[in-house]
Amino acid sequence: MQQTVKHFMDKYNLHTSEEVRYIDLVSEVGELGKELLTATGYGKKEYKQPPTAAGELGDCLFSLLALCCEMNVDAEEALQSAVTKYEARFAKKGGIGS
Repeated sequence: MQQTVKHFMDKYNLHTSEEVRYIDLVSEVGELGKELLTATGYGKKEYKQPPTAAGELGDCLFSLLALCCEMNVDAEEALQSAVTKYEARFAKKGGIGS
């Protein structure tokens, strides 16, 4: 997936600073949050997944992978490292929280 994002960024000359990529990621996560919040009528009704959720998650994923590209971080390695860390925490504490 990261290579797909990198090729897209290369093709359309979308490279930018790590700081801009981070702000873009936060913005996309905020858009997802807004969709989920409005899906509950701001807590007044039961949550039902909006049809836009998958698209918003895709935007978040693209932004995160673009940030990985700009920071020269292998997303797969970073994910595997996190899973290993969480497994160790779960084994030690019974949960993944730090």
